Amino acid sequence: MKVLIPTDGSPDAQAAIQTGLRLLRAEDRNIDLLCVAPSYRKNVGRKRYEERILSETTEILEKAREAVSGEAHEIRSIPAIGSPAAVIVSRADDYDVTIIGPKGAGAGQNIALGPVASRVVEHALAPVLVARELRSESGLRILIAADGSAASASAIQTLTRIFDLRGSEITILHVTETPWVHLGLEDDWETYDEDEKLQSEAGTIEKELTRESGAIVEEARELLRGLGASVETSIDEGNPADAILGEAERGQYDLIVVGASGTRDLKHSMLGSVSSKLAWNAPCSVLIVREPPR
Repeated sequence: MKVLIPTDGSPDAQAAIQTGLRLLRAEDRNIDLLCVAPSYRKNVGRKRYEERILSETTEILEKAREAVSGEAHEIRSIPAIGSPAAVIVSRADDYDVTIIGPKGAGAGQNIALGPVASRVVEHALAPVLVARELRSESGLRILIAADGSAASASAIQTLTRIFDLRGSEITILHVTETPWVHLGLEDDWETYDEDEKLQSEAGTIEKELTRESGAIVEEARELLRGLGASVETSIDEGNPADAILGEAERGQYDLIVVGASGTRDLKHSMLGSVSSKLAWNAPCSVLIVREPPR
């Protein structure tokens, strides 16, 4: 398993390393530590800047290397100069997962996702783990957001392939979107009686979505069989992102797992609204896995 861990030496980055080591399988783990210094924009003094920044990145990488010492089959340190987000995104495709802290150096206390982390989450095509501090001291609590898509299945398969799930408690949550919202019936829906709701277009769609929900969570459960984890399923209704965030907070989860769909044009936002909102606002770590290429 090849793991990319960008670091800027901040406490947030150090915490992300510790979270990643705890979550990932220990077997055959190869870690590349990457420290990217910003480019120098002037011609005058460039050589002096590069000498100083090389010394600083080396020091940051040595500290990170101490944190992962003995935790991987092979550890490499990679210093680089350029746009941190662009360098990380360009390298991420070569790894099974990229682990990044949500804030990084210089980010304010109230920020949910720093500028580098947000760009990596939006644009990296390979799996990204936004690693926040764990809540559990022992067994992990994992919330899988299942929607029946290829991206969702790929997220679960990534979870089972590279994460240590022994002794963990897993909840598979499927949230059925309320169709009456999309049909513009917000103001009128509460005035409908039960017969009117059942006979309406929204009611017909809602019944079909309810039937599909059971199949979706069972398909997800099947992907988790035989892994030494306890698995429960849950079905909710409403706004998917809000429902998942609410459950993550109530259940004190350590990790949310979500599949992401969206355009692959680097000039535009690449995440769906649900996965993007979870990455920004989750109270715990979030694993984001994109739909497999067609």
